[in-house]
Amino acid sequence: MKKILVACGAGVCTSTVALQKLKTAMEQRGLSNQVSYGQCAVADLGMNAKNYDLVITTSKVTADYGVPVVFGLNFITGIGIEPLVDDIVKRLGL
Repeated sequence: MKKILVACGAGVCTSTVALQKLKTAMEQRGLSNQVSYGQCAVADLGMNAKNYDLVITTSKVTADYGVPVVFGLNFITGIGIEPLVDDIVKRLGL
């Protein structure tokens, strides 16, 4: 089971939208049983990211958390979601 952490400024609004769109995309690909999810604020990434295989943020971050970080604004804009999900699936090795 791969673990994905979705983060935004406050850990509530845009991360929830991104998470729901990601879950839908993973379900459509038949991968929902291979992934679990978490959610937090960008400020909390330092203490949470190490427990996940991949981090998706809706805001730009430059810190190194020891795991791959993907900029997920596409989930908010609705533009380029499929290529983004392709990249996420590839990075997770699914």
